[in-house]
Amino acid sequence: MKIGVLALQGDFREHLLALSNLGVAAMSVRRTQELDAVDALVLPGGESTTIAQLAQTFGLFQPIVQRITQGMPIYGSCAGMILLADKILDSTPGQRTFGGLDVTVRRNAFGRQVDSFEGDIAFSDGNPEPIRALFIRAPWVEVAGKNVEIMASATTTDGVSHPVAVRQGAILATSFHPELMADGRVHRYFIEQVCNGKVK
Repeated sequence: MKIGVLALQGDFREHLLALSNLGVAAMSVRRTQELDAVDALVLPGGESTTIAQLAQTFGLFQPIVQRITQGMPIYGSCAGMILLADKILDSTPGQRTFGGLDVTVRRNAFGRQVDSFEGDIAFSDGNPEPIRALFIRAPWVEVAGKNVEIMASATTTDGVSHPVAVRQGAILATSFHPELMADGRVHRYFIEQVCNGKVK
């Protein structure tokens, strides 16, 4: 199995390293030929509007939409979650997404860069231990469709819980950045459970 990481903007290098550390053949995707060569795709954290605009500039936007529609396994972290959402709250004018994930996501829901934080949350991958999650200008899921599985939630200072990791079939998305942490659990789950692959 070959997994691609969309390498137009954002922390794609960290995703490539996280996948490589699990023994996966990972490659950067910047052109349609590279997209055609991979079995699954990761959308990194970064700036969702910029990534979408660059995907259009590089002729990747519609091919990615088509691959998602065809059932290609795909994982998005932070900005990647926004790019997979069918609906966005607090979006910039004309902002587009690849879609495919039946959720409404609120951009920058946890606040600005200065409000970034780490916390331990339960992640429904079969491991009872909590996962350490890093939130940077993170979104959250405001509304999830009936076929969307909530895999993790985080509670804000006002005591309200919001979904921060969701899965719908071959689509996985997290508000947080596992690529910036030492724990490889989210990437391992994506490979083994969503892609139905095996880590060496």
